[in-house]
Amino acid sequence: MAARCRRSVPEAVMAAERPRTLFALSAAAVSRSMAALERDVWALPGHLLRGLLPLLTIFHLERAEDAARRAGDTGGDGGELVGTPPGGRDGPLKVMGRENGGMAREEPTARGPSAGERSQSRPRDTASVPHPDGLGLCPGLSTQPIWRKLWDDVMKTRPPNSESITCWRKKFLETFFSNVLHGVLDVSSDWRLHDRHFSPLLHSSPHVSQLTLCNMLQGAVELTAQHNHEVLENLAASLRVLKFQHLLFCDQSIRRSLVLLLHRLIHHGSVSQVSMCSWPVPDTVLLVLILTMSAGFWRSGNALACHGSPCGLCREEDKAQSQQAAQEGAERGCDAEREGSGAENQKRSPEEADACMTSVLSGPRSPPLQNPACEETSSEVPCGHTNIQGGSSPCSSSQQLSCHPVPRKTRRWQKPAAGRKRRCLRRSRGHYADPEDLYDFVFTVAREDNSGLLDKTRTTEGENTENWTSSSPGSPCTGHVGCKKRGGPAATLSLKAAHRFRSVSTLELFSIPLTGETCRTLSNLLSSWVSLENLVLSYNGLNANISCILSGLRALSRHPECRFRVLRVSDMFSHMPCMELVRCALSALPQLRTLSVSFDLKNQLEATRPEASPSCSEAEIPESCLEVLEIRFPREPLHAALLLPVLKASKSLQQLSLDSATLPCPQELGLLLEVLKECTPDLKKLSFHDVNLAEHQKEVLLLLQDPGLQEITFSFCRLFESSTAEFLSEIINTVKRNSSLKSLKLPGNRLGNHRLVALADIFSEDSSSSLCQLDVSSNCIKPDGLLEFTKKLEGHIQQRGGQLPFAQLRLFQNWLDQDAETAQEALRRLRALCSVVNDAWDSSQAFADYISVM
Repeated sequence: MAARCRRSVPEAVMAAERPRTLFALSAAAVSRSMAALERDVWALPGHLLRGLLPLLTIFHLERAEDAARRAGDTGGDGGELVGTPPGGRDGPLKVMGRENGGMAREEPTARGPSAGERSQSRPRDTASVPHPDGLGLCPGLSTQPIWRKLWDDVMKTRPPNSESITCWRKKFLETFFSNVLHGVLDVSSDWRLHDRHFSPLLHSSPHVSQLTLCNMLQGAVELTAQHNHEVLENLAASLRVLKFQHLLFCDQSIRRSLVLLLHRLIHHGSVSQVSMCSWPVPDTVLLVLILTMSAGFWRSGNALACHGSPCGLCREEDKAQSQQAAQEGAERGCDAEREGSGAENQKRSPEEADACMTSVLSGPRSPPLQNPACEETSSEVPCGHTNIQGGSSPCSSSQQLSCHPVPRKTRRWQKPAAGRKRRCLRRSRGHYADPEDLYDFVFTVAREDNSGLLDKTRTTEGENTENWTSSSPGSPCTGHVGCKKRGGPAATLSLKAAHRFRSVSTLELFSIPLTGETCRTLSNLLSSWVSLENLVLSYNGLNANISCILSGLRALSRHPECRFRVLRVSDMFSHMPCMELVRCALSALPQLRTLSVSFDLKNQLEATRPEASPSCSEAEIPESCLEVLEIRFPREPLHAALLLPVLKASKSLQQLSLDSATLPCPQELGLLLEVLKECTPDLKKLSFHDVNLAEHQKEVLLLLQDPGLQEITFSFCRLFESSTAEFLSEIINTVKRNSSLKSLKLPGNRLGNHRLVALADIFSEDSSSSLCQLDVSSNCIKPDGLLEFTKKLEGHIQQRGGQLPFAQLRLFQNWLDQDAETAQEALRRLRALCSVVNDAWDSSQAFADYISVM
């Protein structure tokens, strides 16, 4: 009865449409019986599939992709579809009778590869390979329009950056998964969204590359439930970006579910980016937990014990490692017996050596081994019982739980590459002696442990065996301002019982206040986070704690496997002058490729601003690898003398952006241009935003003449505020003679209609310009002016024989809504010449908003 009711929805819809052709009636009947006819349907010719596809549910439509491609490739003759989903995930699918519930997955005979292995071995499906036709189909047979219509009918919203979406199937199924997971979408609301043979979450999960968890983490609880095990396995292979937004208080059971989710998706999965945003009052325990597991640390035993068994992937790796160790131990025993190198080995048979090694590294999970020969000698894995020097150290009575005899020469672990799935080392050492819950681990990471840290005066490079975050010269938090600690110069991140797993490469924190304690914890994590490549800290209220973060990054940069390349810091108030922060960052991170520093306002409490650090203000900046430098000044004066040492140290700089700076005197911009010409020969992109250039017309023309620059941006720079018509003519003639300039962006400079029409002469017949992109957004352009510009551009193209390098015109936030008919005609004719990017901007509302804040 239930199935009959579910089928009645599409039947009613199709009946309402009253199909009048035999084909339409047949297609409607076939779509209702897809469970039994699917294999035969996929063998239909292309012209029949084209009419049938819009009548399928999203589940069969997704599976039709391979069939549609086959039909298109064979010119409409069709082709037999094996029935495998994109990429052949989880084995083939087979059609089963109705008595068996219709479509079902064929269970693999063996366990099969892990999610990480599947992500590396399976071929990329059409959803992840953009194609001019949408999904890799031949012209005339594509599911792209169907998925786009589904989005409009079901989601009823316009996605951001819709013009850049290359695969609407992936976009729809990814959003569909998120909405179903969070209970936002009712699948019974549309007959195309549900089918009794399919699970919405299971079927759409392979297409999810970005997932957002919010509020009380109900999604984490649902995904870690037993009935969603396959869903979680699919996500482990497909998910790349994990976001947390608007988090609220959650109890311990939810935290345990989150732990399992992060362990599967990060430590044994493919997640490479973790983002957290909009958390005004963060839960310190939860925040530190997410940060710690993102960095690859986890004490696995207790959290998984409450779910019945250890992590299956960890257990299997433990078993494999134990077998390998036992085999190597047996081989060493045989060699030792043959060579007669030791009396003890002569008395012990290979079988006894095998049994001894097996008893140590396999079987029930034993307490951590204290013999340093069995530990990794790399400082990359901070563990309380690890000797950094690699020599033997006696076990303290408080830590010595069980020291089993093991051979001195054990197998050498190969250090895994950063960012790849790490072997779960020391997991076979097993169950911990202390059966505390999850809170113990989190608070151990977050709290300030006064007793566990050596004083800075007693710390040497060889004394960091027990406390890997002690204040050694290469450790974070060495007593900078804002990084003070009760009882010692640095914070403690005690991870003695934690294991090191795979970690993410990108961490983003938006609008999350970070306390001093949290910053010290993050600093300690950063100091050994070798897989980290990108760090974004936005509106976190860091103030003086920025020194603590830089201290951790400085320690990270000294690691031989450091991959850190991008640092972006933005906040409301600046704790120190922007240029001083830039100098500190470059001095600490010479391998940095991209540095972005942005502040809205100056710190009003000038008296509390610390004195400049001698290491940043006086010491010479080492030569850096910086390629992109972005600085947003909180209305601070731009002094070329302060920027000079930064540019001298950044010989590889290719992009420079200066925002909201003030020029203290007319000569400063000229001095800056001289510095740029002298110190940055590879500079390709230069951007000024909200910098008053009304009185610097000469310098503007010099920049437009620079043969090395390929992209120049003057955004809201008041270029024509006090200029004459001759200045505009000089700009046009300069650009016409510059064959290296590819992009010119002039948003917010009050061009108006007459200046826009004049800019069309850049593409005249006598021009040698190679300009490909022109941005005239927010320039008070009206429809009649745009139409006149279009007509003039058409004339120039006709004179040049149809050859024009111009490829894109950007028109955001102009007054095109004042005459819709004229604007549509201008846009239609423009799109025949180049790509046009614009928006439906309501100029009247914008003007009202402007008046309201005056």
